[in-house]
Order: sequence, then C-alpha cells, then structure tokens
Amino acid sequence: MKKLAVILKEKLESGFEQAGYDAQYGMVSVSNRPDLCQYQCNGAMAAAKQYKKAPIQIASDVIEQLKEDSSFEKIEAVAPGFINITVSGSLLVEMAGTMMTEEKFGLECEKKPKKVLIDYGGPNVAKPLHVGHLRPAVIGESVKRILRYMGDDVIGDVHLGDWGLQIGLVLTEVKHRQPDLPYFDETFSGEYPQEAPFTISDLAEIYPYASSYSKEHEEYLLEAQQMTAKFQDGDRGCLALWNHILNVSIPNLKENYRKLDVEFDLWKKESDVQGYIPDMVEKMKADGVAHESEGALVVDVTEESDKKEIPPCIVVKSNGATLYATTDLATIVEREKLFSPDEIIYVTDKRQALHFTQVFRAAKKAGLTKKETELLFLGNGTMNGKDGKPFKTRDGGVLPLQKLREDVCQKVFEKMKDNRDYAEEEAREIAEKVGLAAIKYGDLSNQIAKDYIFDMDRFTSFEGNTGPYILYTIVRMKSLLAKYEKEGGRISENGDPALLLPPENGSETDLFLSIAKFADTMEAAYEEKAPHKVCQFIYELSDSLNRFYHENKILGNEDAAKKQSYLQMLVLVKNMLEQCIYLLGFSAPERM
Repeated sequence: MKKLAVILKEKLESGFEQAGYDAQYGMVSVSNRPDLCQYQCNGAMAAAKQYKKAPIQIASDVIEQLKEDSSFEKIEAVAPGFINITVSGSLLVEMAGTMMTEEKFGLECEKKPKKVLIDYGGPNVAKPLHVGHLRPAVIGESVKRILRYMGDDVIGDVHLGDWGLQIGLVLTEVKHRQPDLPYFDETFSGEYPQEAPFTISDLAEIYPYASSYSKEHEEYLLEAQQMTAKFQDGDRGCLALWNHILNVSIPNLKENYRKLDVEFDLWKKESDVQGYIPDMVEKMKADGVAHESEGALVVDVTEESDKKEIPPCIVVKSNGATLYATTDLATIVEREKLFSPDEIIYVTDKRQALHFTQVFRAAKKAGLTKKETELLFLGNGTMNGKDGKPFKTRDGGVLPLQKLREDVCQKVFEKMKDNRDYAEEEAREIAEKVGLAAIKYGDLSNQIAKDYIFDMDRFTSFEGNTGPYILYTIVRMKSLLAKYEKEGGRISENGDPALLLPPENGSETDLFLSIAKFADTMEAAYEEKAPHKVCQFIYELSDSLNRFYHENKILGNEDAAKKQSYLQMLVLVKNMLEQCIYLLGFSAPERM
C-alpha cells in the first residue's frame, strides 16, 4: 500500500509537470502549521530561481492542475509561494480500509530481507542480572522484533560471559571459603558431587565480594588470575565447579529474562568459541595482520580518517592470556561459519564503543567476515537515578534487575488498589503486565544512545507519555468493544472497511491522519534501529484516540451508520496499538 505522503508527492509531482515545471519540485511534507493545513509543498519557492518566476505564480499554476482532484479537500497557494494541502475524507477512508484488509496494515516490507544476528544480552554467569543489563535486553528485544516484522531473518544471541577472570574470582573465593572441597584436591580421582556447593544467592554475594577484594589485595588478584589460567587450561576440578556455576546461573538468567519477556534463539557462551582461537591467531600472524608489540600480539586498527588515534586491538597478552577482544573476534568467526549473516548487531553500553571499533576493524582487516557483512554497534546510554548518576540502591550497591521489576510492579499494584476494587490475584496479574510496560516504555521512549533518569512515579503514571497510559488506551477500546458485543453487536476481528465513513470533525480527521503515519514510523524505526520512533507514534495515536473518544458518542450514537464507522476505527486502532506494543516487548491486559 502506498503511504499517504507518497500519494500526495506523486500528485504534486504530476501537478508541477503538467504546469510545465520539473516534477522534482513536488516534494511534500507534514505541515509545520497544522492549524492551517495537514501537508505542505514548498517546491514553488525552490523552482522560482530556475524559472525566473514569482513563487506564488508557480504555486498557482500547479494548483490549477490539481483543483479537481478528489484526493484533496482543499489545496491552495499561499504567499509567498507555499502550497497548503488538506486531504479529502474519501482518501483517508480508502487508506484506512486498505489498512484493515492488508497484512501488516498495508506496510511494504523489505524486498531483499537480510539475515541478521543480534547480540543483546551479554551477562556474565555467576551473578544475577542487575539494572545495567536492562537496556541491552529491552532495546535488543525490541530491535529484533522490529527487524523481524519488516521481513528480516533475525537470530538473537544472549552471548554469556563464562570464560574470563570473573570465573577465576569465583573459584578462588569458593576455595577460600570451602578449602576442603574435592575440586581443589589435585589427588582426587573420583566422581565430583552432582549438587553445586553454592546457590544463586551465594553466587550473588561471592562475585561482588571477590571482585571488590581483588582490587584492594594484589596477592588475591594474582591468585584469581592463576586460578583463571588453571581453569582455562582444562583443570578437571575447576571445570567441574565451572559447570556447577553454569547449571546454577543459567536457569536463573532464563527465568529473569522470561519475566522481562525477552527471548533468545541462542544461548551461546564465550567458552563455545575457544576452539576457534588458535587457528584464528595463527592465520592473523601468517597473513601479517597481527604483529608483536611489547610481547603482546596486536592488530593495528588506526585509519587515516580518524580524528584521534585508535589504540591497537590486543589479541593475545604478553603472558599468553586472551581477552574479551579475542573472544569477540572468535565469536565473529563462529557466527560467520554457522550463519553467514549479512549483519551482526551488538547492543551494549555505549562506553564500550572503542572496544567494538577495535574489534570490528580487526575482524575486517583479518578477513574474519565477508567484505559485505555489516558490523553494527548500538551503544546504549545509562539508566540513572534522580541524582543523574548510574542507578544504585540506597546503600550504593547495584540494584538487582529482579528487585527493580518487583518494585515497579508493586507500585502499580498499589495505585490500582487505591482506585479499583480488584481481587488480589487478578490485581497482581494485571500489575505484572502494567509494570513491565512501565519499565520497557520508560526505557524505549528514549533514544538508544541517550542516558535517562529512571523516575518510578512518572513511569508508573496512568497519564502522560507512559506505558500504563498506552495500555489504558488499549484496554478502554477493548472494554468498549466487549460491551458492544455483550449487547448483541457483532464486529469482525479486523473491522469492515465497507462500514467506514469519511471524517466529519477534527478529532475524527486527526485519528485517520494518525494511523496513516504507521508505515513511515515502521520504516524509520527499521532503518534507524530506533524503537523510540514506535513509542512516539503510539503516544500520538493514543492521544488522538482519546480525544476522539471524549468528543464523539460511540455506542450511544443515534446514527447507526456513524456508530458502525466509529467501531471499525476502534478495531483498527486497537489492532495497530497492540501490534506496536508487541514490537516494544509488552502486552495489554483485558482490563485495568
């Protein structure tokens, strides 16, 4: 289906051409004066110099060609040469009807879909998710859904960190606390216990303690580094404990992601790519891509266009140890081998921008991907507290993500109980959905790279630009449609375009114009990997719907034809909003 802006552009191009001017001047944009018109064309101003005519004369010539066109309710030339456009109700009805009947509301998806792999989890095992993991998970899930909706073949990977110093720190601390465990007895040759010697709660305390202690005690850090090397060299006891860490951590991670409605197709780990590293490193050396520098093996990645020097990408440290960069490069090798993607997208903290610049350049220089494979870094800003600093607990600790979700859901629950009489169980179920919408919409309504303030009171408000407000709008339509059916009415799942009537007032027209922006929104969100564009759209659409609801009688309308037309619009808007919130990663309850 052609977008409304495209239809108008083609009309204006034709008008310019018929009037004897170049069609290129028929560009149309949304009016910056909505009080005067809906769309505008400024082409006559640009054409004046070429044709040595007054802009108003050119605009008048164009309008003369279009004044009988039924697509326009009104089209006029305004000094000094603007063309103001008001779309006809018949065109708006035609478009809305097409959106009802066509898949994806008439959206034209990619003709050449891409295979995309998106890396958007990145948590380390041995510790629970915390608030720093929220943005990559929420943004990545939404970007994945948007790309899939637009036709791409998308694979989501959690990419767990399970091979670095954090494992050595945990093993060291477990040894300090439980030195008699058989895992640390080099003479032990029996079967190790099947049950882990720690719980997820233990790990949640062990890792932060070990990490903090190692920063203040050099001998402890050295011991952890030696333990890491021992583990990575395949020590039997260390590997058995490592498997316990995985078996305790991963189910907890999966449950937390499930409650966030975040799903991964792959649960790949750093350890999965260790086998690729030796051959990769040897090839880099043989091809002259990597060279020794102060004992380390590095790849120079600085380019002439750089405004500041980019440090070399270290592939192997002077002591023979590998780094995150090594693992990330080996992961690219594996992804190329297993999936041959057209694009790999990484969603993580924007403070890792330099790391990924180094990795991407090293990967391309070493030929680890096809030349045409795009490597894209989506760096997200931080979620901050009201003090403008990264979100912390009152005692200065890192807030577990589960605790944040529970606190938000409890806040929503309390607001609901204050205003409605719900049974406890139902209220909790609704609060879970509304709380998740509050968190995700509060995050995604911001541009990815921007930091934002997490304001629980604002995010959980049922008014304004919030997730609960969007859900309340959807539930309001669901309730009204359910009431209509309870009274004996029947309405199809997608609405009946034959029952639509042209808008007769401002709130009706605004609603038609709002839904017409769907395709533009989706294309922009897809091209820019920008979920906030979807948030902007559904907020504006919700506002238009609520004005329409308040200014027009719907079920009580005495004009049967108008009543039916209104109901069809409600179905269309409800379906569109529900599709959009799915793309953002949450859903609406049946009532609120």
